[in-house]
Amino acid sequence: MATMQDVARHAGVSLSTVSYALSGARPIGKETRARVMAAIEELGFERNAAARSLAARRSHVLALVLPTVAGGLSGTLGEFAQSASQTARDAGYHLVIWPFDREEHGEVRDLVRQGLADGVLVMEVSLHDERIDALLASQVPFTMIGRTAELDGRSWVDIDFERTLTDAVDHLADLGHTTVAFVNHSQHSLDTGYGPTVRARDAFLAAAAARGIRATDVTSDESPLAGRLATSAILDERPDTTAFVTMNETATFGVTQALRDRRLRVPDDVSVLAVVTSPEVGAMYNPPLTTMRAPGHELGRRSVEELLAALEGTTYREAPRLVTCVLSPGASTGPAPRR
Repeated sequence: MATMQDVARHAGVSLSTVSYALSGARPIGKETRARVMAAIEELGFERNAAARSLAARRSHVLALVLPTVAGGLSGTLGEFAQSASQTARDAGYHLVIWPFDREEHGEVRDLVRQGLADGVLVMEVSLHDERIDALLASQVPFTMIGRTAELDGRSWVDIDFERTLTDAVDHLADLGHTTVAFVNHSQHSLDTGYGPTVRARDAFLAAAAARGIRATDVTSDESPLAGRLATSAILDERPDTTAFVTMNETATFGVTQALRDRRLRVPDDVSVLAVVTSPEVGAMYNPPLTTMRAPGHELGRRSVEELLAALEGTTYREAPRLVTCVLSPGASTGPAPRR
């Protein structure tokens, strides 16, 4: 039996466009609607059953479960939320934010049981996440932005941290750097199994070993002061460090400040490469940072498409679920200095 996903692929449109064509909540172009309807007829898709299913949903609300963030959303998270919200609107849904930390799985469960959302997007996922256990027990459709250790039967999209960190290390190794430090998220996030922190650390160390690089990896709280202290500790222990990879937008401000404190010039003396961030954030620095651009817009769109498929009871397969950060050249990386 054909699904909405089959119709979307056949018509050459997004899954949300098919969903909207069936619900009628927002207008679409005549040509686009004609392609969708032609695909429905050709594939024998059961329009009436789909329409009844869409009409039966009580709220037309999708919830984004996002841990509370001191100082508000970062540029990367903001880009994700904006894209997810727009994709939801295109499908006739409203996206609301539920600000719950990973430990507040009970609160997530209670809201789900009240029927306040038809489906849930979950960010900042740990390898073993009790919020996911609560959603599974409630049998509400959900999609993870990130990955638990167990993936069978679970809907998800994520950044390819393994590929991203390998590309970052290769970029610096190709510039001649042989001693590189990695400034990651907080020790708490590592201790609690936060997926990006664990996967990025492992990928960095593996890539460094493969290129014969002397590697140092440290954790840092999300603050400029923490980044400054972490950088000073690295340089005290290994003063021959010629490059830093950072995956902590707030701490990166402290990294560059610590380098200035020691009169180390970027990139003449030390290179800095920020991963899983955006060129817009990188442009706040002097010189502008070279970045591995976080695919916030693409992840936002894909996560909602995945959730719409989960609401239908199918699996969305438009593209690979892992998205790689792409190198965006700035002015903060250069050839390793001679010492």
